[in-house]
Amino acid sequence: MEIIKFAIPKGSLEETTFQFLAEAGYTISSGKRSYRPKINDSEIVLKMLRPQEIPVYVSEGVEDIAITGEDWIRETKANVKVLTSLEYGRVKLVAGAPKDLPADSLSEVLEYLWSKNRNIRISTEYLKICSEWVKSNPVYKKKYGDKDPMIITPWWKIGDNPKVSIFLSFGATEAKTPEVADIIMDVTETGSTLSANNIKIIETVMESYAVLIANKDALADPKKREKIYDVLALFKGVVSGRKKLHIFVNVRKENLQKLLSALPALKKPTVSPLSDENWLSINTVVDKQKFLKLLPSLRKFAQGLVIHEPRQILSLDELPKGVDSEA
Repeated sequence: MEIIKFAIPKGSLEETTFQFLAEAGYTISSGKRSYRPKINDSEIVLKMLRPQEIPVYVSEGVEDIAITGEDWIRETKANVKVLTSLEYGRVKLVAGAPKDLPADSLSEVLEYLWSKNRNIRISTEYLKICSEWVKSNPVYKKKYGDKDPMIITPWWKIGDNPKVSIFLSFGATEAKTPEVADIIMDVTETGSTLSANNIKIIETVMESYAVLIANKDALADPKKREKIYDVLALFKGVVSGRKKLHIFVNVRKENLQKLLSALPALKKPTVSPLSDENWLSINTVVDKQKFLKLLPSLRKFAQGLVIHEPRQILSLDELPKGVDSEA
């Protein structure tokens, strides 16, 4: 019965991913005890993997679709199709240096340490992103041109410039300065852990969110594509639902146009008669962020306000149609 293989992330994105799947209508069992949790859809086979690995496995067709972070897609340069941002799991990939270092940017760190005749050591899990970041720096380019920083792992070394070395970190990257590294590159939500370890942020390299990705060959398969689009529709519904409020208000007939004129956010509401012919019911969806601004007008012209937080809002007209749709 299996149609698609679906990888979900183990680790920092795990809890929020399970919550997201639940909002999409999926029931997951044995999530914390197994790398192969069960899902209430016989056409999907789940597998839990580290987010670092997921883009490559999807690119190679080991998995058909997956949830992972944008940072790992960029790091692995995986040839996958990003179907949509899921708008959770936001982190910033930042570069940090010891607080007592008299430099506040990569350029200043390079110039300062080179003035002390020191080579630069960087610790990170993001080897490729870090190398690109260093090479794009104008101070580095002026001194070394297109030379690649040396990348060092326990298994190999690549690059032709040992004056700047990037060491693979296996975690606890914030503990590497100052003894092991002059600079670290790591993800953070608030920066508080870095600050607690005496590290200041010198640059933000990128922001990353959880995204839904797909294998391109899977999207070319009509049967798999249809199932993938079903998942995509549900996920887009969750993202949209988290931004909206579903409201029901009662209004006198003579106030209907006043209310609609005062509330431009109420687009194409459903207006229904009530048992009292002088009253109408309005049923509509509004942006959650705009609701507080709408409340004064609702209080002025309406009565009986009821608010629901929708689990999903599916805009099916915005999704691909049918098995002949382009992947």
